[in-house]
Amino acid sequence: MAGGSSAAAGDEAKVVTILSIDGGGVRGIIPAIVLAFLEKELQKLDGPDARIADYFDVVAGTSTGGLLTVMLAAPDKDGRPLFDAKDLAQFYIDESPKIFPQNCRGSIFSKIGSALALATGPKYDGKYLHSLLHRHLGDTKLDGALTHVVIPAFDIAYLQPTIFSSFQLENQPAKNALLSDIAIGTSAAPTFFPAHYFETNDGKGGTRAFNLIDGAVAANNPTLLAMNQVAEHMVLAGQQPAGKSYIVISIGCGTSSLPKLKYSAKDAAKWGILSWLIKDGSVPILDMFNAGSADMVDFHLSVLSAVLGTSHQYLRIQYDKLSGSAGSIDDSSKANLDRLVKIGEELLSEKVSGVDLETGRNVEVPGGGTNAEELAKYAKQLSDERRRRRNN
Repeated sequence: MAGGSSAAAGDEAKVVTILSIDGGGVRGIIPAIVLAFLEKELQKLDGPDARIADYFDVVAGTSTGGLLTVMLAAPDKDGRPLFDAKDLAQFYIDESPKIFPQNCRGSIFSKIGSALALATGPKYDGKYLHSLLHRHLGDTKLDGALTHVVIPAFDIAYLQPTIFSSFQLENQPAKNALLSDIAIGTSAAPTFFPAHYFETNDGKGGTRAFNLIDGAVAANNPTLLAMNQVAEHMVLAGQQPAGKSYIVISIGCGTSSLPKLKYSAKDAAKWGILSWLIKDGSVPILDMFNAGSADMVDFHLSVLSAVLGTSHQYLRIQYDKLSGSAGSIDDSSKANLDRLVKIGEELLSEKVSGVDLETGRNVEVPGGGTNAEELAKYAKQLSDERRRRRNN
């Protein structure tokens, strides 16, 4: 592993730096805008060659966040990150219409056709996404990432999460899969894309088979998962996780506005299987899995923050006012893509917020600045930590 941040979590570094990116389909444009801003701030401090992967011990991502993770951490032919963060949003704008072809989305005939298709197979065949990832990522495997990577998927053969973590490769060589296969697996959202099958060398002369669907089934917000991987790695290395300081940045893909209840028990009591799978352009069962998974992360992190105290710096950036097509994971119309770009830009100017664990709503942090201002402060800390490691 090239180790872009120079210090793998669990070595002599006193500070552990973690970046986490949620799942959300085409809404990946939102964290892409935020990441571009963060990288620009790092470049102001350390020059135009600075890249996200140079500063984080761990980059974790689920589904579309997994795609962003490999784009940030995979090496190009010169051993530098494959994508500059400033190019990520444009990548989504250019490629989303081919990944999620609309086919006259708004017509009644299209809606009938989509409903019929859902009864016999996924909404999209995934072929363009697969070819796109194979083309960009080539033969690069997990151990070729420029920093530690943690990406969850869900194996339907075993009905359990599968975590592709570069921390685990020494003891689980079968996890050393192609980054393209990992990215395809973590983004294989049920009803949208087909489940993904591939095999790897198990390190014992045999093969290991994977039967994967969307990592959001396991952890749509992979922040806690990343921290668990770091802690496990430290324990195995004979270190105490509580003896470290943590800088954690977690970026969401947006959630729907909460003042209006999205679903009600009275309505859901009448739903059949099709209504649970598709309702008003959304997939209720996935919405609930994703929201529940994300909320549990908030609950656990609130406890973890109390345990770690001031040594734990955690910045969560999430937009919670999505409405209409902006809440879709596959609306790749130009109007919606442009809207998502504006949402990402608007998010930077919003005040730093945290989750009220009783209501699930974001509330402003007292005395906090904007997300952009806070990211600039974090960029300075990340830059200082990288410089300290280089000097040592």
